[in-house]
Amino acid sequence: MITFRIKTDHSMATIARAERRSWVDVVDPTRSELDSLEKDYGINPEHLADIMDIDEQARIEKEDEYTLVIARLPVFDPTSEIPYYTLPCGILLFSDRIITICQKDCEVLEELRNGRVKQLDLANKSAFVLHLLGRAAIAYLRNLKDINRRTATIEHDLQRSIKNHELTQLLSLEKSLVFFTTSLKSNEIVLEKFKVTKSFRIKEDEEELLEDVLTDNKQAIEMSNIYSDILSGMMDAFASVISNNLNIQMKRLTSISVILMLSNLIVSAFSMNVDSPLSGMRNAFWAIVGISLTASLIGALLIRGRVSGRLPLARSAASAMVLPSARKGR
Repeated sequence: MITFRIKTDHSMATIARAERRSWVDVVDPTRSELDSLEKDYGINPEHLADIMDIDEQARIEKEDEYTLVIARLPVFDPTSEIPYYTLPCGILLFSDRIITICQKDCEVLEELRNGRVKQLDLANKSAFVLHLLGRAAIAYLRNLKDINRRTATIEHDLQRSIKNHELTQLLSLEKSLVFFTTSLKSNEIVLEKFKVTKSFRIKEDEEELLEDVLTDNKQAIEMSNIYSDILSGMMDAFASVISNNLNIQMKRLTSISVILMLSNLIVSAFSMNVDSPLSGMRNAFWAIVGISLTASLIGALLIRGRVSGRLPLARSAASAMVLPSARKGR
């Protein structure tokens, strides 16, 4: 969809066709709309293909008629397998207009349309790009906080019952953090190029805006790295818990098998087709059952005593590991 917008005193107004100092807002374009952009504005088809490539990294490229800036913007889609991800947004800066092309609508572009950026000026191309990247950094920070809250909720659910669904959710959030970190670092490269590239003339009042955007972007990178480390450690911890629980269950099943094996051995011995000491007894069946139960009980007591006998040794070993560190701390 192609929408033409122009800046008014307090908001963005929609107009019928492109004018000077207008914004051509393109969201989820069709093949015919891309062909129309290529024909009407002389856009390089390779640039259009790069913008529509979901894996395209942020960069700045200068052409004869326009300057191309590709930025990575955050997107939240609760229906997607990975709810938080990023998409490339192409910003084409012409002398008389600005064209933005994005595969999907996102909150960054929505904020620009709703006039939430009061200092937004379509005549100042560099300021427009800085405001867009600044809003993108703030959107990244908001999404990172949402990811942190979701992680805490999933962690609480995992403490009560460990299921594959919760682990899958943690894995998708970890992928989102990887996408965020990669996109933020590529956006940072674009912001750093603003200081040295000749395509943009940064004014003195815009230098402070550039520094603020760089600060927000770096803060988002640090938060993304921290949350990624926390999430990785949490998944490793839960993997260890699952492995430990499996070992405990296997240990219990092995103990039960050993206990039942004793009674099975006794019953098998008396069920042979040969003469046995109890073959002439009237209550031989109950005697064999009693012997089997007694053997199983003795085996259970021996196993329990062996396990409980190891506990003091384990506690003493743990004390030997903890006490030296405590003494050093003193």
